[in-house]
Amino acid sequence: MTVFRAFSNQEVLDYLATQVTDGQVFTDEETLKKYSFSPRLTDDDSGLALAYVEAHTTKDIQGTLKTARKYHIAVIPQDQTTSTVIGADGLTDSLILSTAKMNRIIEISKADSIAVVEPGVVNGDLDKEARKQGMFYAPDPGSKPISGIGGNVATNAGGMSTVKYGATKDNVLGVKVVLADGREVKLGGRTLKQAFGYDLTQLMIGSEGTLGIITEVIVKLLPIPLGTPVMGVAFFDNMTALAKAVTAIRISGVYPTMLEALDRYEKTHYAKNSAAMLIFKLDNGGQDSMAVVKKILAEQQANDVKITTEPKEQAALEQLRRDMLPAVFAGQNHIMEDMAVPLSQLAPLMDYIQELSKRLDVEIYTAGHAGDGNVHPTLVWPTSVTEVPEKIIIVLQEMFKKTLALGGTISGEHAVGMLKNQWNNAELGEDVDMLQHQIKALFDPMNILNPKRKIN
Repeated sequence: MTVFRAFSNQEVLDYLATQVTDGQVFTDEETLKKYSFSPRLTDDDSGLALAYVEAHTTKDIQGTLKTARKYHIAVIPQDQTTSTVIGADGLTDSLILSTAKMNRIIEISKADSIAVVEPGVVNGDLDKEARKQGMFYAPDPGSKPISGIGGNVATNAGGMSTVKYGATKDNVLGVKVVLADGREVKLGGRTLKQAFGYDLTQLMIGSEGTLGIITEVIVKLLPIPLGTPVMGVAFFDNMTALAKAVTAIRISGVYPTMLEALDRYEKTHYAKNSAAMLIFKLDNGGQDSMAVVKKILAEQQANDVKITTEPKEQAALEQLRRDMLPAVFAGQNHIMEDMAVPLSQLAPLMDYIQELSKRLDVEIYTAGHAGDGNVHPTLVWPTSVTEVPEKIIIVLQEMFKKTLALGGTISGEHAVGMLKNQWNNAELGEDVDMLQHQIKALFDPMNILNPKRKIN
């Protein structure tokens, strides 16, 4: 079909250059390919962006959106490019808008127990700075050393300590956001309580850049707990037995900071024959709490239980958990999923995943944040097979359906992106699916903000 365009790409770029005055606009092929495609997820040029905008100020963001409105061009927000669901890949002739260079820690207030940061501040860097003042930032996704706060907010990132301290949504008090029409609005604030107006702050958290561009975040900080943290490992015959132990610990009153599940990880020296490994941590509570945990582990027939208060040994255990998935990924194709179920349904889901693995002959390595019911089954197949095998797709579909049947969600913390946007109706139902689209249309009537992500 012949299309008579009103404006050339060069005219768009010339205008964009007049609107981005503090940051930089890149149009070279190397930069566009680098930021248009997720490693392992996309590998062709079908979504090559027209320009990559490195925003340094809110004014740059507003100028980019002004350009997008004028020429009806999609804007793809990016932060530190750690999405695992094709949530920030370029679309053909789109504008990628990066806030990675907006990375100032504006304020850390110990008195108010908050920090005010720009979106490009790396999660781990904020935590380190807070700890210098006797405070810490609780959310700790696996990408903690590399992911930005803006991206964490946009995806409602979770992590290992969610079982005690909650996900990102539980630790954000306010945001500043540039809307599609160019207005910068302040939502929420510095107070720990607020009951005025509709809670638009929470609406923005997890919106994946489809409703606005985050320019500033106010997060809660917590005092570093008193006492000596206790950490340990225990092993079980299978993941189902581990899940039952996790449930017992979770409701015992000891308030664990971490309850992490791993399938047998052969590179560890902790145990040789057990099929499932539990890493647990208490950051306070002392010997009484640890006695309760030991009793539960004994009742649930855990073996090779090891407990330590040594900081170096604890750090090694935490690193073991972080290293586990990269070790699984190495040398083979993989898809890691992100379902979450009510705690009472964790063991049934584990059973079902194991049954699927055997019935369809698919290797599935299951790990996750067992304390909050969030599991990460990783499906692997040989690199010699370039296309995703049909049985892999079937397993994914069956796992999603089972998760929903158990009252769960098919995305606990990794967001939706483009990988799961076909499941909105299945998870949310027709009425809520329609509301989602109505909210999107209200905030972004021209559909320029991260189209095809979050909702289809």
